[in-house]
Amino acid sequence: MHTLTRDDIEQAARHVYQVMPATAQYPWPLLAQRLGCTVWVKHENHTPTGAFKVRGGITFMHWLKREHPGAKGIVSATRGNHGQSLALAARTLGLQALIVVPEGNSVEKNNAMRGFGAEVVEYGRDFDDAREEAARLAHAHDLFLVPPFHTELVKGVATYALELFNAAPDLDTVYVPIGCGSGICGVIAARDALGLETEVVGVVSTQAAAAQLSFDAGAICETASANTFADGLAVRKPIPEAFAVYAAGAARIVSVSDDQIAEAMRVYYTDTHNLAEGAGASALAALISEREAMSGRRVGVILSGGNVDRSVYAQVIA
Repeated sequence: MHTLTRDDIEQAARHVYQVMPATAQYPWPLLAQRLGCTVWVKHENHTPTGAFKVRGGITFMHWLKREHPGAKGIVSATRGNHGQSLALAARTLGLQALIVVPEGNSVEKNNAMRGFGAEVVEYGRDFDDAREEAARLAHAHDLFLVPPFHTELVKGVATYALELFNAAPDLDTVYVPIGCGSGICGVIAARDALGLETEVVGVVSTQAAAAQLSFDAGAICETASANTFADGLAVRKPIPEAFAVYAAGAARIVSVSDDQIAEAMRVYYTDTHNLAEGAGASALAALISEREAMSGRRVGVILSGGNVDRSVYAQVIA
C-alpha cells in the first residue's frame, strides 16, 4: 500500500461527504470518570450503514468507475458491515452488488445488505470460506472482486481518523479494532499524514487473535478458528498488505475476551447511551483493560459500528 498524503485523504473526504456527513467525536464525561482519563469516542456507529466501512465503499466505487469503466457490478465477502457499505456505494453509482456471507451470519446484517440493494448468498462456515466463494463467483459471473483490503478502501476509511485528529490533535493513544485491517491502517495513515505522535493500538478478540499473534511473532500466523460474537473481528488470518502496515505502524495489539467486549457494550450504553456491536465496543474493552497505564492521558476509541442483532444485544444488556 502506498503512503497516503493529507491531500489524498481530504480528496477522499470530498467523495465521502457527497453521500454522508462527517460523524461526531465526543469526550464523554462519564467515561472519563469511570476510567480516569479523557476518552474521545469516534462515532462510526452513526454512518448511514451504522459502521465505518461505508467510507471505504464510497472511495472504492469511485476508483472502480474511473479505472474499470466497463464493470457491471461487484462481488465481495463480508460478515456484514463491508457488504452494507459496498451495497450502498454500488447503488449510488448504478452498479449491482453480490455479497457472500458465511452460513448462520447475522440475520439483521443480511437484511440491511438486501435493503441497500445487494443480492446476498450464504456460503461456508466462516468469513475465510465466504471469501473463496466470492472469488469463484466473480469469475463465473464476470463481476469485479472487491478485496477485503485495498488502498482505496483505506483512503476512504482514513477520513474518519482525519476527522478525529482534526477535533482532538493531541491524543496520546487511539484504540482501533482489527478485522481485515482497513480501520487501523486508515488511522495509521492519517496519523502519519498529519505528522502526529499518537500511538495506535490494535484490538482483536482472544478467540480470533491472528493479528496479535502475527504482530508479536513478526510474521503472519493463522488460527484454526475465529469463534467470537464480535463478528467484525472474526478473521483467522491477517491480510498480508494490511499486516505490513500495522506491523510497522502500531505500538501494540491487545486481545479482549467476549466477556470484556460485552461489558464494554454495557458501558457504552450506560455512560453514553450509544449502541455498539461487539467489534464496535472492542476498542473500549481494550482501554478498560489498560486503564491503569492510560491514567491521566488523552485517549481515543473508535466505536466502529452499532450493527448488533436485537436478540444478541438483549442478552448482553440483561
